[in-house]
Amino acid sequence: MRSPSTPSLPASRNQRALAVSAPDQNGGPTVRRLQLGARLRSLRLAAGITRDRAGYEIRGSESKISRMELGRVAFKERDVTDLLRLYGVTDQGEHERLLALAREANSPGWWHSYGDVLTTWFQNYLDLEQAAELIRTYEIQFVPGLLQTDAYARAVIMLGHGTASAEEIDRRADLRMARKQLLRRENSPRLWAVIDEAVLRRPIGGMEVLREQIEYLLEASTHRNVRLQVIPFASGGHAAAGGAFSILRFAHQNLPDVVYIEHLTSGLYLDKRDDVDHYAAAMGRLVIEAEPPDRTQEILRDILRELKAG
Repeated sequence: MRSPSTPSLPASRNQRALAVSAPDQNGGPTVRRLQLGARLRSLRLAAGITRDRAGYEIRGSESKISRMELGRVAFKERDVTDLLRLYGVTDQGEHERLLALAREANSPGWWHSYGDVLTTWFQNYLDLEQAAELIRTYEIQFVPGLLQTDAYARAVIMLGHGTASAEEIDRRADLRMARKQLLRRENSPRLWAVIDEAVLRRPIGGMEVLREQIEYLLEASTHRNVRLQVIPFASGGHAAAGGAFSILRFAHQNLPDVVYIEHLTSGLYLDKRDDVDHYAAAMGRLVIEAEPPDRTQEILRDILRELKAG
């Protein structure tokens, strides 16, 4: 269950002021489509109308109604109006509320303004991330994006975009910092991150950047919507030797869990039950193999002391 409200996550001490738009507190277009689709389905069922008949009413098909009710397509206001009339909805307030929801469902997400540095496949992930109530992630190379400081994020971005202009690096870093606001909003999703100890010792951006990043993780790990675990070197091999992945869970019954695996030039999305179950089982084993959450702060402090001594 999500915590009713969570304190704001800390800002990095050296993090520059960012002129970025705050993500919508109620999520992106996916959330709106799910809300509207679920409402239209409940109204249709209450009116005793089949999907076939509803599809005919909007000059479409049963499958179009199904996709609308599952929140998988954009909504035309005319279609919503025709369906509400068919379903016998006479409350003008309800009409206006659902039409407003349709307009919001068709509006681009907050990240649309970063389209110059965003691929379509990652825009899809941001949309799902905004709608998630639980994000479980395993990382073997980098600190998870939602927990990166500005300096650390810039160093990671430079690794993948070494020939990019300074302006492009700024844009990509600004996007990542804007994305982090997801964890600061009211009713934010829970983030459960399991990271390999190597992540905490790899000097991405240099030792000073790494020290600042670990200090940030120390603060972030105290918040109720963040659970952080570390898999120590001593554990040897472990359940997810295949690489990093994330599992997103949603509050909406019609949206199944999704596994996201990022590659250099694309992202892989898995939502088939067998695939999701496989990764969920791997995450379950990782959680057991990792040090318990109440050991995380001690581990981070020990590594930080070593880094400062070195």
